[in-house]
Amino acid sequence: QVQLVESGGGLVQPGGSLRLACAASGVTLDYYSVGWFRQAPGKEWEGISCIGRNDEGTVYADSMKGRFTISIDNAKNTMYLEMNNLKPDDTAVYYCVADRRTPCWLNPQRFDYWGQGTQVTVSG
Repeated sequence: QVQLVESGGGLVQPGGSLRLACAASGVTLDYYSVGWFRQAPGKEWEGISCIGRNDEGTVYADSMKGRFTISIDNAKNTMYLEMNNLKPDDTAVYYCVADRRTPCWLNPQRFDYWGQGTQVTVSG
């Protein structure tokens, strides 16, 4: 059974940083395309970044480039999202995702497996 569990969300002031983690079980992340999405109240899904299976290319949404960084620790079977210079508009529930298909692109329908989400609130 595939399970993705996010952690690391919380309350942060504008300009601050957070690192989200997503621990996987039932899958080996290196064999999957993986990524992060977010959804703010009343808004559509927003893709942040993804990495294709076997590290076949990394994609970032244009608005996230330079502030957000995706990475994978294969030894821990865990993916991360490093977020810097956070803004109030970054407030959302953040989800990690995985899928067998490759390459990846930032469409929520592209990913079959989703974590339960972690809340990030940027407020001062």
